[in-house]
Amino acid sequence: MKKKILLGAILSTGLLSYGQGLTENFDDYTEGEYIGVVSDEFSTWSGTVGGSEDAKISTAEAASGANSIYFNSSVAGGGPQDVVVPFGGEYNTGNFVFESNFYVAADRGAYFNFQGTEELSEMYSVNCQMVNDGQLILFPQTGGSFIETTFEHDTWFNLRIEVNLNTNNWELFIDDESRGSFTNNQNQISSIDIFPVNNAYGGNNRSTFYIDDFMYMHTPYTLPDVNAAVVGIGNVNGLATVSKTASVDIRNLGTTTINSFDVEVTYNGTTLSQSYSMDIASGDILTVDIDEAFELVGGANDIVATVSNVNGAAMDDDASDDTKIITIDPLVPATGKIVIGEEATGTWCGWCPRGAVYLDYMAEQYPDHFVGIAVHNGDPMVYEPYDSGINGLISGYPSLLVDRLSSIDPSAVESDFLERIVVDPKAVITVGADYIDGSDWIDISVTADFNEAVTGNYKLACVIVEDEVTGTGSGYNQANYYAGGGSGVMGGYELLPSSVPATMMVYQHVARVISPSFAGLTGSFPDAIEIGASHTVNFNLAIDPNWDLDNIHIVGILIAPDRKVDNAGFASISGAVENGFIESEKVVLATEKLDAGLDKVTIFPNPATDQANVQLVNLNDEDVELSIYTISGTLLMQKSYGKLKGDFNLPINVSQLAKGIYMVNTQIGERTKVMKLSVN
Repeated sequence: MKKKILLGAILSTGLLSYGQGLTENFDDYTEGEYIGVVSDEFSTWSGTVGGSEDAKISTAEAASGANSIYFNSSVAGGGPQDVVVPFGGEYNTGNFVFESNFYVAADRGAYFNFQGTEELSEMYSVNCQMVNDGQLILFPQTGGSFIETTFEHDTWFNLRIEVNLNTNNWELFIDDESRGSFTNNQNQISSIDIFPVNNAYGGNNRSTFYIDDFMYMHTPYTLPDVNAAVVGIGNVNGLATVSKTASVDIRNLGTTTINSFDVEVTYNGTTLSQSYSMDIASGDILTVDIDEAFELVGGANDIVATVSNVNGAAMDDDASDDTKIITIDPLVPATGKIVIGEEATGTWCGWCPRGAVYLDYMAEQYPDHFVGIAVHNGDPMVYEPYDSGINGLISGYPSLLVDRLSSIDPSAVESDFLERIVVDPKAVITVGADYIDGSDWIDISVTADFNEAVTGNYKLACVIVEDEVTGTGSGYNQANYYAGGGSGVMGGYELLPSSVPATMMVYQHVARVISPSFAGLTGSFPDAIEIGASHTVNFNLAIDPNWDLDNIHIVGILIAPDRKVDNAGFASISGAVENGFIESEKVVLATEKLDAGLDKVTIFPNPATDQANVQLVNLNDEDVELSIYTISGTLLMQKSYGKLKGDFNLPINVSQLAKGIYMVNTQIGERTKVMKLSVN
């Protein structure tokens, strides 16, 4: 039977009053009737009852009595059933409980969500997806997950969600067993939307379920005179060993303005206290930052935040909400693991500021474990080989590849990063370098020290990334669809114009070179690699005179046979030099142009057996001289060619040279290009 109910809640403070709710077991109705027609409490998304959006009374399954309501869909997008039950208002204070029994058919899913406002679709407070594989996930509309747990198919189970809206604590129960609690960015509730769909988290697009013994209750809260509540603890997620300065959300749940208070935060045996003199109007929430930092530790530990001395009084009028406790369990990174995030971007792309904001966020949050690389397209910062390589893997602009997994929106980068950072890499990557100040080239060694035996075509690649890049042409203007704030807050871009002039733009993480290619060097390693083996590839890269070498990072990437990135290593030029350069017989030589593109010098084939050729392009009637040296600096051959104009291939007979590495010095006028030649 159905009845509206008045339910009392008795607390020692007496601040929760009688609330109103609904219970419904559907037993007063006849099989086949539409619930929206026979009940004033049930409706549909469009408001039209008695049709395809509505749900019918069923006697096929019931948790109590004889009846339930039935939902079914095999449409990828779900529906057309779409039942809505309004809760009688928009609630952001007080206590709220939703409870119902669910029966989900085998190999099927179920779904519902809570709407935060009376106007549907404005706010999805939380979504609940039950998947055909037995997963049950509570998740926010913006992505990620609050709680991941399980349920049983082909049997009735009770699902209950209890919400303390005052302190923003949401807790899920299955058959009276708590499956976890969370803080919700959308801490408001107004209705439930029940919709048969099963297309998330690997769902098979088939949804069949029954609902019985439906109940909700909201108990309102009467504001006392002075009351500060701790409603959130932030900036405490991350990796073990990382230092964090926690933030605490303080809500004024009294009628009087709060002007002073103390906050105490305790974690892992350490307590930090801080006093504040700040105004918080009734109903408002203020986020305060704790100045001192905690170092996160591995394992599940509670972090406790308490507010006290509100407006100078020892206690406020409701002590029940003065403390909030959350459990954090920082991830422990796999030893030597570095995660790569390659972003497809362009200054012409109005949504691409989102990618820049999230790469900056990751660099700030995880500086020792994440490397962001902005791969530009269609603007002056484009590097064509990199752009061409990433273009076949992305879904649009902006897109981001975390370790070259599936293409994602940049806003989801942290979730993918946290999944990858705990995966043990096959090898630890170290970047070394040999560089002389003022040289127009740099020798880089990328070394892979293998933690386990592997087989297959693993490859190494080398990337040059530059920060603090600026330009003066119109191509450096950044299109910005976040201008004006209509598309939300985006790292300050909402305050900038729709076309941000080049004079206001500084670009970070810009990909300058990838060598030898996006796919890496074939033959970087033997087909079978033993555990403990160490292998190095040398990369000889040209230095662009426009680069700011103080803002250059060298990134070494280990690419697995399935084209995913297994691991990476990175260093500044000075850091790479300090690591030391390791000589290798595997050498990738530079093929970049000299002096703004007037000349190009390459050696082919390389490695060589009998003859190598030095290719010269666009000479302008200049003196040319070739010299061959051993790696230790002994001159073996020198030849002058006089003045040359145009394109030339200059042969080098290497048939009499011993196997090894040699230096080829090409003198063009007053300019010198030094390259390595490998002889087999």
